[in-house]
Amino acid sequence: MTMEELSAAYRQAAEAIAGRIRELHEAVKATDDPEETDILRRRIAELRPLRREARELADLTAHYYERGYHRNGKYTV
Repeated sequence: MTMEELSAAYRQAAEAIAGRIRELHEAVKATDDPEETDILRRRIAELRPLRREARELADLTAHYYERGYHRNGKYTV
């Protein structure tokens, strides 16, 4: 797998997670049960870091071989 393919896979994963977050937001609006609302909001909170990391890794792998590209220090050794 090339870095471009890996970048596309990360971007696709980020989009899938974003779609799920949108679905959960709609479910929050549709429910009147406070317990269910808390569960859905907790799940949204758990998915947000995954979406952010997938986006960051998509960006990193897309520009991996470019000179001068400022990499996120979180993903460098």
